[in-house]
Amino acid sequence: MKIISLHIDGFGKLRDQDMEFQDGLNIVYGKNEAGKSTIHTFIKGMLFGIDRQRGRAARNDTYSKYVPWQNSGTYEGWMRLESEGQIYRIQRRFQKNNKELTIINETLGKEETPTKALLDQLRCGLSETVYENTISIGQLKCATEGGMVSELRNYIANLNTSGSMALNITKATEYLKSQRKELEKQLVPEAARSYTALLGEIRKIEQEISSPQYANQLPEYRVKKSQVKQQLESRQKEKEGLLEKAAKGRQILEGSQFTDQESVQSYVNETKQLYREYENAAQTCARKSPVMCAVLMFLLAALSGTGAVLLLFAPQLINSLSLPVPAPAAAGALGTAAVIAFVIAIAALNKRVSYKKKLDTSARLLQEIFARHLGDSSISDKAMNNLEARMTEFLRLSKAVTQSEDTLAKITGEIQTLQASQELFGEEMEQQQRIQWELEKKLEYLADCKNRADSLRKVQTENQRIQEELDAIDLAQDTMTALSTTIRDSFGLYLNKAASELIGGITGGIYTSMSIDENLDVFMNTPGKLVSIDQVSSGTMDQIYLAVRLAAARLVQDGRDRMPLIFDDSFVLYDEDRLKTALKWLAKTYDNQIIIFTCHQREAQLLTANQVKYNLIAI
Repeated sequence: MKIISLHIDGFGKLRDQDMEFQDGLNIVYGKNEAGKSTIHTFIKGMLFGIDRQRGRAARNDTYSKYVPWQNSGTYEGWMRLESEGQIYRIQRRFQKNNKELTIINETLGKEETPTKALLDQLRCGLSETVYENTISIGQLKCATEGGMVSELRNYIANLNTSGSMALNITKATEYLKSQRKELEKQLVPEAARSYTALLGEIRKIEQEISSPQYANQLPEYRVKKSQVKQQLESRQKEKEGLLEKAAKGRQILEGSQFTDQESVQSYVNETKQLYREYENAAQTCARKSPVMCAVLMFLLAALSGTGAVLLLFAPQLINSLSLPVPAPAAAGALGTAAVIAFVIAIAALNKRVSYKKKLDTSARLLQEIFARHLGDSSISDKAMNNLEARMTEFLRLSKAVTQSEDTLAKITGEIQTLQASQELFGEEMEQQQRIQWELEKKLEYLADCKNRADSLRKVQTENQRIQEELDAIDLAQDTMTALSTTIRDSFGLYLNKAASELIGGITGGIYTSMSIDENLDVFMNTPGKLVSIDQVSSGTMDQIYLAVRLAAARLVQDGRDRMPLIFDDSFVLYDEDRLKTALKWLAKTYDNQIIIFTCHQREAQLLTANQVKYNLIAI
């Protein structure tokens, strides 16, 4: 892969900036603050994008650092490159709320979908981390020689153990240990036991609430109680109507001095008897025979008495009569007859007086009866018939009152039965409410148990995940330990070989090879002895650093299309001789595109003096 050209619409301080590159060596010259690092970052951004960090980290991240100084809405640009014989144009917009990536295949004249496979092809299979640690080369980022040694040693150690520059073995080991401690703190040892106990409790509660006694009969009892209530109200209304009717009938009867049918019938019978007596008395009093009889008896008594007196006290009369019986006897007989006749006359008169009195009494009673019930005291057969009709009404009323009272007694019994049923249903409803309240509590407890069980299940799942992570950490630690102890059988052997092939050319033959021991200590091979990198100068250290990075770049891109080497002020610590050697060696060794950003003119001058072909780009 090689970069053909780029255009910056807005990126940091640069705006409407165009730049073209050629095959081979490209020198991008610019004074300090001219924008070299900005262009370098732009190239990386076009390949990998730029994400904004969150929180405080966003204040000084790459995104914020390179927001256009003018017209921030033009945070975008494009870059043309050649990959596997075809030319592509990558167009990116970096705005956080309006990101956009477009890839145009200019060779085929069509827009390509920016799939991972296509992006991997354009980036030669390099990740952003590998890109930064191999083909994108800056100066060694440590100020002191001791710091350089530490950084180089760690860099080589990472390559030796994993073939990746992103991993710091020491830090990784410490990180894994700290992660293990943190994960162990997160484990909940009692989760499984508590979960099993909760499952047993859940099954127990579910069996309890499935019992028939927890069947909700409250609606059924509510319906029954409502029906009983309606029946009660109906019976109460019926009772009230009957009470009113019976009370009125009873009042009418009592107002007429009746209590029941018997009293009415007795009253009727007595009145009839009285009326018969009245009629008899009236008929008797209307007859004259008793009076005539009394008069005749009085006359007979008077004549008999006179005859007896004359017989006793008029001897001349007795002598003039020829009596068959002696005068005294005749006088006695006449006297007796007179007494009897008188008695009969008196009896006849008394009988008439008695009938008269009886007639008056009967008439008076009948008049009172007729006046009270008919409003007319006249005594007649019609009045008697009207009274009987009136009494018949009283009989019907009394019968109706009796029937009403009997019905009232029956309804009262029904009301008492309904009230008892209502109370019973009320008690059942209270019992059902208590059962349902108990059921609700059990359901709440069941829901709580299930929630806790769910939480514990999640805890168990988390425990399992944590245990898997712990196992993975143990495996990673074992793997790193194994790799560290068998370094000569790992990627380090290939790195040693590749770096040794490059070290002679980049150092001008001063050192011809390097080696890394099992302790990750780096030594430079000389004809006389092994020299530890602690003993070399900072310039040599930088050369070694460059050789290792180039060796790593060669190894990770082996058999694939290679990306350009990009140097950003990478030769600051090089003197003139080292720089001339490095440039000549690079131009000869790396057969792909090379881009060198520099703030010095000596790179171009040395290349010109040594007749090395290059493309100069001034900014």
